[in-house]
Amino acid sequence: MAPEELNDALADEADEAAPALESESHDEENRLKAGFVRNVHEALRAGDTDRVYELVEELHPADIADLFELTGEDSRLPLARAIRDLMSVEVIAELNDHVRELLVEELPAEIVADIAEQLETDDAVAMIEDLDNADQQAILAELDPEDREAIESALAFPDESAGRLMSRDLVAVPEHITVGDLIDFLRESKGLPTEFWEIFVVDPRHRPVGTCELSWVLRTPRHIPIADLMKRDQTLIPVGMDQEEVGLRFQKYGLISAAVIDDSGRLVGQVTVDDIVHVIQEEAAEDALLLSGAGEGDIYEPIREAYSSRVRWLVANLGTALVASFIIALFGAAIEKLVALAVLMPIVASIGGNAGTQTMAVTVRAIAMNQLTRANSTRILLREMRVGLLNGATIALLIGLATAVVFSPTLGAVIAVATIVNILTAALAGVAVPVMFDRLKQDPAVASSVFVTMITDSMGFFAFLGLAVASGLVG
Repeated sequence: MAPEELNDALADEADEAAPALESESHDEENRLKAGFVRNVHEALRAGDTDRVYELVEELHPADIADLFELTGEDSRLPLARAIRDLMSVEVIAELNDHVRELLVEELPAEIVADIAEQLETDDAVAMIEDLDNADQQAILAELDPEDREAIESALAFPDESAGRLMSRDLVAVPEHITVGDLIDFLRESKGLPTEFWEIFVVDPRHRPVGTCELSWVLRTPRHIPIADLMKRDQTLIPVGMDQEEVGLRFQKYGLISAAVIDDSGRLVGQVTVDDIVHVIQEEAAEDALLLSGAGEGDIYEPIREAYSSRVRWLVANLGTALVASFIIALFGAAIEKLVALAVLMPIVASIGGNAGTQTMAVTVRAIAMNQLTRANSTRILLREMRVGLLNGATIALLIGLATAVVFSPTLGAVIAVATIVNILTAALAGVAVPVMFDRLKQDPAVASSVFVTMITDSMGFFAFLGLAVASGLVG
């Protein structure tokens, strides 16, 4: 066929395919919109399970998971029964943690066990780890002995550790074989993982001595020993390492996968980058929510848990607010004599609070990323103090001039000095408080905001009202 004819034929095929592609794109856009979800709910209420199945059948597993999250708690189990075999392991893996937990609690143990056997170990553990002990044991009893042993072993590790996160499905080979031996092994072995990118090389004691990427194997002559091909420099993850630290290592060294070792240095599993993406996302969201005292901040979190996680910090905030109120009460007579003090003092406290929150957010992130340690904490503190001084001088100039024009030059000078003092205090507290919590082995994101706010509010009121009295503005 001539080039011109070939181009014309390809163009005709593209024109014919365009409507179908446009229709498919249109279907994608309309999935899970309010009308679609309403149709599913109406079919459920009518008991028309065939209609429910027909509607859901074309959805991607991730969309089915979203549909469960958009469905009320009372309708989730009927939906699961209606779509039957569409409840694949991919759907279960994509579900929100709280939604999955509630759904799994309602499903029979043998069904949950069947799903768990099809999942990788880390996903199976995530599915059942938050269930009651009785429910866990009922599900474990339905598993094959090999799967049960793997899951029980993972559950024995601390929550959010590498042991919980790792997968036991990996490829490990001795270092004395050749590339040809390895290729034959990969072709002939039945129990290998479905997907893998890296092969771990171990010594006779099953300790990892190197890694070999699959692409290297395919491009290397068969007679080359694996020992000459493998990369000996590797990042090993202790089984008890916190998942946040694991995520930092993946980010720092650009890893795709990493070997997990036990206390004796033996290879027990691997962590892959797809799991780390979820960890990084969860940890970042968790820190942001903890800074606000909102707990997990999950809209599917049970009301009782959401209440208990938030109210304690509101109570703590009430206590710290009383400290600021006490300081205001000390200067009650001065405020009565000069109403302008009552008008202006919230400005000083508010600006200091915002400055403290900025510094605290930067500090908490630096601690989480291992950028702020004992080695550089003093330098970082001095840096933030210099930033605070520049910010304080700028804001003090603006508020001081405005106050001098509206009220008096003396009051303008007072509020300017108080603003500088409070922003410097905010910089100090924004670094010192999170670092203090970190040194005490507490999560600095949890309670830092309450104490930083207390310090900036109290210092703002004290500095402004104290300077006003000392300057003779009020007799």
